[in-house]
Amino acid sequence: MVITSYIFLIIGGLFYMLGGLGVLRMPDTFNRIQAGTKATTLGAFSIMIGIFFAEPTWVLKVVVIIIFIAISNPIGSSVIARATHRSHHRPTNLVVDELHQGGDTHDHV
Repeated sequence: MVITSYIFLIIGGLFYMLGGLGVLRMPDTFNRIQAGTKATTLGAFSIMIGIFFAEPTWVLKVVVIIIFIAISNPIGSSVIARATHRSHHRPTNLVVDELHQGGDTHDHV
């Protein structure tokens, strides 16, 4: 069980490292949100599973934390993306603006 715990903890750390690298390397805010959110979610899940294997009596705590992360990470990234969109910070490669408030027509940027 200890080896399995270490494996999951290392995998979680690697996901966090890749998420940080993605945040540094991506060209705009929307891509950075994607890289950071996905990697930290998977990293946190892996670390929580590693903690479960290290300390099986904490199963309820681990499950509650995983549920909280699964709910809060997408909400947080959506809020950041919406705030970025409302601040009129558009990526250079945006073709169709699907969040435009002006009816059914699409703005071609």
